[in-house]
Amino acid sequence: MANKLTQASFKKRFAFSNYQVILSGERILGIKMPGRIPKVVVIGGTYVDMAIRCGQIPAPGQTVTGAALSYAPTGPGPNQAAEAALCGCDVYLVSKVGGDPFAQMVKESLAEFNVNTQFVYAAEAKNTGIVVTLVNAEGENADCVYTGANSALRPQDIDTAEQIISEADVCLIHGRLPQQAIVAAIRCAKVHGTKVILNPARPIEQPSRQDIALPIEYFSADSLIPNLYEAADITEKSTANIRTAKLIGSDLVARGAASAIITMGKRGCMVVDRTGADHIPAFEVELVDQTGRGNAFAGAFAAYCAVKDDVREAAKFASAAGALACTKFGSIEALPTKAEIIELLQKEDIG
Repeated sequence: MANKLTQASFKKRFAFSNYQVILSGERILGIKMPGRIPKVVVIGGTYVDMAIRCGQIPAPGQTVTGAALSYAPTGPGPNQAAEAALCGCDVYLVSKVGGDPFAQMVKESLAEFNVNTQFVYAAEAKNTGIVVTLVNAEGENADCVYTGANSALRPQDIDTAEQIISEADVCLIHGRLPQQAIVAAIRCAKVHGTKVILNPARPIEQPSRQDIALPIEYFSADSLIPNLYEAADITEKSTANIRTAKLIGSDLVARGAASAIITMGKRGCMVVDRTGADHIPAFEVELVDQTGRGNAFAGAFAAYCAVKDDVREAAKFASAAGALACTKFGSIEALPTKAEIIELLQKEDIG
């Protein structure tokens, strides 16, 4: 491909890395039907991240003075929904918050990303999930996670959202929720022919790595997108490295998943389906903060799959999103736009 792009070439359909992109101002990601915006439903936990900077992390019984405080919505639900919305999709979040002031803050923040919060339910007797992070002068941190209202998501909540799930192109589900709700979501999506993308993280009620057997419904997913260590747990592999990722992915596909995308951070990802396995290298960027990498990957992957059925190209697009999320501090505030992702992909191809 020529390094210099002419003005005329921008007025036509422009292909790079097999991505068909219409650069005429239309909201498009790959190939889509004219006039139709792809729809994604995200089902995932919602938290508020409270970060306190202090000189040192206190020992038991010790009190230290904080230097700064920040708080923002976080968690797989808000972050993945925001990323899919930044990629041009019509996005609905199904999640649960508490009966506290944080609930409204979360909804207002998501509205800024054009994420529909109609199905972000309130558990009035609980508090919104919280992540308290203490960061010392050296940048080291200690976290305390309170699941709060996330533990109250029920199959009935999924039933209430059935109509929007039935209309969606993709249902993106994060497993760190009550398992019955996850199973209900998978069943609902499959009944209506909605594509299911699942991160099979351990459910809230399973705090340890013991008893890792997953419901059979998990393996009916169109795509499983665990990280390498989650995937090794599921398949009971004693080692988790890039050399075993192909075997782990093949195991997940053999159990019924149409495809398995094993994410490995800066080592890229392994895409496995019934046609074979391919390693997608990570994009080289200046790493600042890797907090948002996984959620950016998942949201962008779902957005691409809502438009085009190509898991390898979706994984490459998602890998670019994950890399870009590492170039800024924070989680939801570090998520890249569709234009930024396409620009990185274009640079990679030209280079």
